[in-house]
Amino acid sequence: MATADKQESSRMVTGRKYYRDFRDHLAALEERGKLVRIKRAINKDTELMPLVRWQFRGLEEAERKAFLFENVVDSNNRRYTMPVTVGTLAATTEIYAIGLMCDPAEIHERWVHAQNNPVEPAQVAHGPVQEVVRQGQDLLNGYGLDMIPVPISTPGFDNAPYLTSANWITKDPDTEIYNIGNYRSQIKAPNRTGGLFTSQHMGQHWRKCQARGMRLEACIAIGVTPNVAYAATAKIPYDFDEYRLAGGLAGKPVEVVRAKTVDLLVPATAEIVIEGTIPTDVVEPEGPFGEYPGYMGHRTMSPFLEVSCITHRRDAIYTALMSQFPPSESSKIKHTGTEKIIYKFLRHDSGNAAVVDVALHDEVSGSGQNYCVIKMRNASKADAWRALNASAGFTGSYAKVCVAVDEDVDIRDPAMVNWAICFNMRPEEDVAIAKGKSPGLDPSAHPPGMESLQVRMSSIGALLINAVRPWPYTPVSLPKKEFMERSRQIWEELELPPLKPRMPWYGYSLGAWTQEDQEEAELAVKGGYFETGKKQTVQRKKVS
Repeated sequence: MATADKQESSRMVTGRKYYRDFRDHLAALEERGKLVRIKRAINKDTELMPLVRWQFRGLEEAERKAFLFENVVDSNNRRYTMPVTVGTLAATTEIYAIGLMCDPAEIHERWVHAQNNPVEPAQVAHGPVQEVVRQGQDLLNGYGLDMIPVPISTPGFDNAPYLTSANWITKDPDTEIYNIGNYRSQIKAPNRTGGLFTSQHMGQHWRKCQARGMRLEACIAIGVTPNVAYAATAKIPYDFDEYRLAGGLAGKPVEVVRAKTVDLLVPATAEIVIEGTIPTDVVEPEGPFGEYPGYMGHRTMSPFLEVSCITHRRDAIYTALMSQFPPSESSKIKHTGTEKIIYKFLRHDSGNAAVVDVALHDEVSGSGQNYCVIKMRNASKADAWRALNASAGFTGSYAKVCVAVDEDVDIRDPAMVNWAICFNMRPEEDVAIAKGKSPGLDPSAHPPGMESLQVRMSSIGALLINAVRPWPYTPVSLPKKEFMERSRQIWEELELPPLKPRMPWYGYSLGAWTQEDQEEAELAVKGGYFETGKKQTVQRKKVS
């Protein structure tokens, strides 16, 4: 449980008390003008997710909002009492930052601090998530999974509603260290849901129980505070308890309460908790489901949860996560935290001081996991290759393409990264293939129809590109900063359209620029370029 010292240390980061529950976060979004309330009837099976999808396919990120649907129905004309939220965790970087109660620029620091200063959870006797308890015959009489208004995420292709904000909670049967992971979950019956987790840390728990001939106890927490959701979607080391990471992100312990029917601790202030056990001697079909690479995920043979109990608040709110084609809420929530974890791994755990930052590109690789860019300062060739190889080996399915670039390259701008690749990388020397990556849901790794075990045992490679400049270059071919700044003043005086500068917006030296080059450039802007021309006449050479 949490110690006073760690609580105080974490409070120094947040500067204010973190949200008690998901509702506090909703209120903060509404106060900031980031929440849209929809009062008209919306069909969860055909309309809800397509409506929210439009903002990811038709608006710039800054214009996206979180949605709260207050009047939800289904295709059978059932009207639900639970409202549904989408986009509340990570529709934008700003919303993600609101979830951490910080500015977007502080997200990096918050994640580094949380990893170095985790906070133990605090067990409490009671929690609002257990205000209503449904078990036994209740689950089959309208109070099972069918009472939850779970939307169909990809209407026309998904084979069922899926829990997308399902924070699965299990613990290692040997060490009792907890794992919280966000895994898709097909609704199959009022008391049964699937789970795609065998390639994740939870899958190791399942296989350990399988070896012992026992079921795996599990809970699914929905409507948790953002810090728990962010920890659950980040790729952290196997033995790092996500409850502790979430506590570090919030600056206070996660309050947990003992589940009703299984030996697990669950978030006390969550909206909904689904409890049950997972057989380890049988699997069944699960999927297809729209996935983060932008394609439908294959049908697989996967484990399933047999529900023993559902607890929830009296006026529970269901939270859905927008996944599927990138960019999405899922891609934002996954890459934002994980890139900070990879940064810590490369710079601190691997001892590579040349690493300055890491970016995972969610718009071009789903959750960002397939495209990793590493910013480096004064990197030697060895520094660059150490970082590239370490990033490829960080976790099984991340970093299919790894690129190392110089410090002046904006690693979150694909055009700048491509610029570095095109003019800093020499294919004959600066490209390598690393083998042994897990395929995850990459559709290029295997054709549809392969059995789950075959998929898990297969592997793909990673493309490593060293796009750090091999030697000093001539300056960036843009006007010097002082000339751009003066011309911007003129631009504004002329009342031309507002500018949104992209780096680089001015030229700067990259080491290969002589005193003579500089003197001639200074003469040119002073109108003395004929002097340069005169000098060049005496520097002529005969052509043989």
